[in-house]
Amino acid sequence: MQLVFATNNQNKLIELQNLLGEEFQLLSLADINCREEIPEDHDTLEENASQKAQYIYDKYKINCFADDTGLEIDSLNNEPGVYSARYAGEDKDSSANMRKVLKKLDGVENRKARFRTVISLFLNGKEYQFEGTVNGNILLAGKGMDGFGYDPIFQPTGYGETFAEMDMSEKNKISHRGVAVRKLVAFLQTHTD
Repeated sequence: MQLVFATNNQNKLIELQNLLGEEFQLLSLADINCREEIPEDHDTLEENASQKAQYIYDKYKINCFADDTGLEIDSLNNEPGVYSARYAGEDKDSSANMRKVLKKLDGVENRKARFRTVISLFLNGKEYQFEGTVNGNILLAGKGMDGFGYDPIFQPTGYGETFAEMDMSEKNKISHRGVAVRKLVAFLQTHTD
């Protein structure tokens, strides 16, 4: 089955194709010649994921899904949240975003955080949403070279390494995106031929 994943982020595409397996062929926005900037201007992950997926479905008439992910830090009133990708500015610089988080947490004892992903699926004109969450802590400094975004400073609860120190298969077993995608896959397996 072909599904469009409403993203141009190659890291996300690789991670998701790895999770979806061979029974689904994942297409990117580039694969369907979608070059425009998809609107993403709501205040919640749920609304943004829905907005992106509906935009693609309405314009291209193809089954698709979109995700929105946020890092929510307890002591920062759940910031950066929906603004995670552009926390330090519109250029979406991951290093600058991490520096801003670490600066705001300087001297703060409570470093509890969670990653939360919401996936919105448009399948044959109907919308379905799936959520995944992983709890952890923000470290004092980044560790590891793999992953992307805030992975070097996020250490999931019960693990001695950051997401950026884990290989993809290990990370996918426990990650917020992995949890949400497994819910998506389970749904697709029972709702498609």
